[in-house]
Amino acid sequence: MSAGESRWDQGRSRWDEPLAPARFAASKVPLILVYFWIIKLLTTAMGEATSDYMVRTINPVIAVLFGFTGFVIAMALQLRAKRYVAWTYWLAVVMVAVFGTQAADVLHIKFHVPYAASTAFYAVVLTVIFIVWYRVEGTLSIHSIRTPRRELFYWATVLATFALGTATGDLTARTLGLGYLASGIWFSVAFALVAVAHWRFGLNPILAFWICYVLTRPVGASFADYVAFPHAVGSLGVGHGPVALFLTFLIVILVGYLQVTRIDVEAPEQAAVPLAPARHRRGPQQPGGPQSGYPPQSGYPQAGYPPASRPTPPPPGPPRSSMPPRPAPRRSGPPPVPPRPPREPRLASDRPRSDQWQPDGQWPPDDQRPSRDQRRSRRPWDTEDEAERTAEGFFAWDE
Repeated sequence: MSAGESRWDQGRSRWDEPLAPARFAASKVPLILVYFWIIKLLTTAMGEATSDYMVRTINPVIAVLFGFTGFVIAMALQLRAKRYVAWTYWLAVVMVAVFGTQAADVLHIKFHVPYAASTAFYAVVLTVIFIVWYRVEGTLSIHSIRTPRRELFYWATVLATFALGTATGDLTARTLGLGYLASGIWFSVAFALVAVAHWRFGLNPILAFWICYVLTRPVGASFADYVAFPHAVGSLGVGHGPVALFLTFLIVILVGYLQVTRIDVEAPEQAAVPLAPARHRRGPQQPGGPQSGYPPQSGYPQAGYPPASRPTPPPPGPPRSSMPPRPAPRRSGPPPVPPRPPREPRLASDRPRSDQWQPDGQWPPDDQRPSRDQRRSRRPWDTEDEAERTAEGFFAWDE
C-alpha cells in the first residue's frame, strides 16, 4: 500500500466505472435509450396523479398501505428475475413512483413537516445511499447492476430520488410560489442543460445520469399536477383520476412495445463477464490474472491487481548440450521385437538337394555353394517331373 492510499482505494476503479467482473452475465436494467427517458417521465407523472387520487378518494392510511403492498409485490417480482424483463422492471418503477410520492406527502400532510425540511432530509438520504453504494461496490454505474446487492442499492437510490423529486417539486410550486407550470418549465430547462453538458462538454456520464434521473421526478410531477389540480390553484382541472388513467395507458403501450421488440435489452456480447481466475496451479493464465505476473490491460487498476511494472524474466537455464540425456520413457506391455535383418532373395537352383543338405538343417559352407556361372548353366534334375519344373519357374521370381 503506497503512502496516502487507504485500504478502500486498493482494487478500486474510478467511481463511474464498473469495479470488477460481476457474477451474472445478464443486466437487470434496460439500455439507456430515448424510450427510457420517455417512460421515466410518464411514470413520475403517473405516480404523482395516482398517489393524489388514492389519498383523496380513500382513507390516507389505507392508501399508503395499498401503495406499500404494491411496491413490495413489484420489487419481489423484479428481484426474482434473472435478467432484465421490460414489464417487471417498469412495474417496479411505477410502484416506486406511487409509494415514493406517498412517502414524501406523508411527512408533510401527516407530520406537518415543511417541504424545505423534507427536501433536505431526502437529499441527505440520497447522498448517504450514494456514499455507501460506492464504498461497498466501488462504482455507481447503472451498467454494473448484475448482482443482487448492487440491485438493492439501485432500487434504494431510485426510491430516494422519487421522494426527493416529489418534495422538491412541491417546494418550488407551493412554498416558493412558482406554481406547477413554472416549476415544470424550470426543471425541464435544468434537465436539458445537464443533457447538453454531457453531450457537448463531456460531463461525466454517471453524474449526468443521476442528476437527470432526479430531475425527471419534479418535471413529471409538476406537469401532472398542473393538468390535474383545479382552476383555483392555477391548473387545468382535469382531475387526478383521468390523468392517472391516461398516463397508465401510454405506459402500457410503450412497455408492451419494448417487451415485444426487446430493443432495450443488453446484447450477449455487451455483457462481457470474464470468468473467475482458476484455482488450479497449472493451465494457461489470462493476461493480468493473479498468477500471470503482469499488470491489467485496462487503464485503471482492478480488484487485487495494483499497477506495477513488468517483472524481470528469470535467468536462463543451462545450455541444452550440457544437460544430461533424458531417460527413455517407460512403456507398458511386452518389450518391442527388434526388426529382422533383410534377407537376400535366393534362386530356385540354390535350394539344396538331398545330397547337399546338412544333418543339422543348415546350408553348406560358402565354398561348397554353386557359383553364379553354375547357376546359369543349370541342368535338369534327374528326379523332377513337369510339375516340379513349373514350381521351379514359379519360385525363381527374381530372374
